[in-house]
Amino acid sequence: MKIITAAVSVATFVAAIPASAQQGSAPAAAPLGGTAIPGLCMLSREAIFINAAVGKAATARLQQLAGDAQAEVAAERKPLDADLQAFQAEVAKLTPAQRSQREQMLQPRLRAVQAKAQLRGREIEATREKAMATIADYAQPVIAQVYTQRKCGLLVDRNSVLGGNLANDLTADVVRGLDAKVTTISFNRETLPVQPAAKP
Repeated sequence: MKIITAAVSVATFVAAIPASAQQGSAPAAAPLGGTAIPGLCMLSREAIFINAAVGKAATARLQQLAGDAQAEVAAERKPLDADLQAFQAEVAKLTPAQRSQREQMLQPRLRAVQAKAQLRGREIEATREKAMATIADYAQPVIAQVYTQRKCGLLVDRNSVLGGNLANDLTADVVRGLDAKVTTISFNRETLPVQPAAKP
C-alpha cells in the first residue's frame, strides 16, 4: 500500500544550501611553479563566496531559513505520522473496504505535506540564487578594480587551471576588497506560488 510506505522528504532544504558552504572550498590549482604569464589572471568566484564575510553571512542566513522551513513542515507532518502509524497498527483488522476508505482519507493529507515540503525547498533555492546574485553584484566592481590594478589582460576561472604559477590569482585581493565594501546582506525567504497538485 503506497499510503503506508510513502515518505515526506525534506532533503531539498539541505540541497538548497550552497554545496560550497557544506563541503568547504574547492581545491585550488596546484602551485607547480614556472614563470607567471603577464596579463593572465585567475579568480575563483566560489572561493569568494565561501571566504568573504558577506558570503559567510548569507550562508548562515540561508541555513536559518532552511531550518525554519524544515521545522514548519515537520510540525505539519507530526500528526499525519501519528495517524499513519495508527493505520499501520490496525490495517490487519480492517476489511478491504475499510482499508481503502482510510487510505483515501490519508492520501490528501500526505500529498499536502509533500507539496509543502517541495514548495519550501523551491523557495529556499530561489532565495539562495537571489542572495548569490546580490553578492555577485557587489563583487563585480571589486573584481574589475583588482583586474585593472594587477594589469590583467585575460581572466580565467581558477578552478579550471590544473597547475602552474599562481602569482596572478586575484581571489584573495577581491575577498579583501569585498570585505571592505560589504559584510552582510539582509533577506527573507522568497515566496513562490503554490503549484497545482498532481492528480493521483
